[in-house]
Amino acid sequence: MTAGTAAPAVWLTSARATPATLRQWWVLTIRLIVPAITTGEIITAVLAPITFTISFYIPLNRVMSFAGTGFSSYAQFMTPIVMLQAAAFTAISAAFRAATDMVSGLDRRFDAMPMHPLIPTAARMAANLFRMLVGLASAVVSVYVIGFRFHGPASHTLGFLLFAMLIGIAFSIGADVIGTVTKSPEATTQMLVLPPLILGMLSTGLAPASQFPHWVQAFVRNQPASQFAYGLRALGGDTRGNAGEVTWSLMTPPLLWAAAIIVFSLICTVRLNMKRS
Repeated sequence: MTAGTAAPAVWLTSARATPATLRQWWVLTIRLIVPAITTGEIITAVLAPITFTISFYIPLNRVMSFAGTGFSSYAQFMTPIVMLQAAAFTAISAAFRAATDMVSGLDRRFDAMPMHPLIPTAARMAANLFRMLVGLASAVVSVYVIGFRFHGPASHTLGFLLFAMLIGIAFSIGADVIGTVTKSPEATTQMLVLPPLILGMLSTGLAPASQFPHWVQAFVRNQPASQFAYGLRALGGDTRGNAGEVTWSLMTPPLLWAAAIIVFSLICTVRLNMKRS
């Protein structure tokens, strides 16, 4: 009787594992970054913006320069769409990675470990941030080669880079949620190819809204990709002064779009991970 009552006292001890949260996040982040470098996967983040720049600039430069964009060069006009496509490409990779972790059962294994349920997502986002930095750096170099230049003060240049990062973070968080929900890397990749393509083509990233049919101009002018393009153009500046002034009235809509995507995605992320754990 004495031995039977003593055993539960040992198992019901108050001692618990003390997870090193920061170290766990770092280990999981390195798990994603190092293979991307050693296998050469990171090269795709470099090549994608170069491909976008070539595919947009070469066929459209003469046509759009003849039609007129109001800018000093077509490179100055189309730079935002290259930055947006680079961010979208990183987001597709983020969704693929989240879906792979989910379908392989890795997330369930993490749930069984003494680990905060949001650490795997935080590690994926850190790896996505690394890929995004590489992709956006490649995008800036690419557009510089074809003639884009920053014409505003240093604060606007810094704002351009930070705003591009904010857009990329918004896209990646949203894509991570989609990948976690779908649990299918193949379906997720195909699903996320169309929105950047459709919204990119039906935006002011490649042509001014006035060159679209009248019935679709309102959508082209106000959809999020166009609002992001307006903000990036204003921060990039132009010698002809048609890029727009960096004012709160111009920057508020794109900032609200980015904030709305981030807040909604964060709520979904917390609910998905806490519910599963």
